[in-house]
Amino acid sequence: MKTPKQQRKQKITQATAPKQRPAKPAPSAVEKPATKVVAQSTSDSGERIQKMLARGGIASRREIERWIEEGRIKVNGEVVTQGVKLKVGDYLQINDRVVHWEKFAEQPTRVLLYHKATGEVVTRNDPENRPVIFKNLPKLETARWIAVGRLDINTSGLLLVTNNGELANRLMHPSTEVEREYAVRILGHVSDATLETLKTGVELEDGKAKFDEIHFAGGEGANKWYNVIVSEGRNRLVRRLWESQTLLTVSRLIRVRYGPIVLPEGLRTSRFYELTDKELDLLFEYVGMEKEKHVAVKPDAKGQQGRRR
Repeated sequence: MKTPKQQRKQKITQATAPKQRPAKPAPSAVEKPATKVVAQSTSDSGERIQKMLARGGIASRREIERWIEEGRIKVNGEVVTQGVKLKVGDYLQINDRVVHWEKFAEQPTRVLLYHKATGEVVTRNDPENRPVIFKNLPKLETARWIAVGRLDINTSGLLLVTNNGELANRLMHPSTEVEREYAVRILGHVSDATLETLKTGVELEDGKAKFDEIHFAGGEGANKWYNVIVSEGRNRLVRRLWESQTLLTVSRLIRVRYGPIVLPEGLRTSRFYELTDKELDLLFEYVGMEKEKHVAVKPDAKGQQGRRR
């Protein structure tokens, strides 16, 4: 499989198409022999636990498999082994906490390209009553929307949102090194030496970081535009890199690309574009996931694919 960097030029457009920290396990003093273990299911009915929970955004499949090995997952009160499938009516617990897994039931994957506006926040509820991006998305009958990464309140541009937790995890995981491209307006003089420093690497409070690429994009006077590419999703990384340099200020920041997906031209802020089945196939191929079998879905259930909202 090609790496994301090798596939960067295969961009998906409309024309073509954290790790969640689990609750602490019970103390080791609990006697494991007293706990029943569910034998591996050989039935074709139901769906494997790790696949179900990964789609719901609980954790990656690998992480959930580790929890199973550690005896932290129970079905109907009994510790499970690898391969056990969830069936209608099953009672699921992780670290003795009930998980309502039914809402993660298998459903067609949806991916929205949302154009976040400056001032909006990527959260479900905001105590300060600021505009929340999830209120602008269509409602799901089951599961929930998962934001692929975040953009801070002062950053606008492309934000991917999906109902497939495993897909979101693949796109965000550091090991995939998915490229993020930004258009940034800089206030201050940017010398060639500064550009070289930013490409070589700068020591930040959470470790060394750099831009993979920097391209001048125009501008006159004190404000200049640059296009930059990074391959990690650390908090406010682009802004912190630029402002680590003396007398430079980021006056505007827009994400224009995430992996192979480009912000659709003409998509207004606070609106979204939904990927078509063909575009979804390309995205699954990009992250190394098996393509889904597409089924006909009524427009009022799935929305009008490939349309701007």
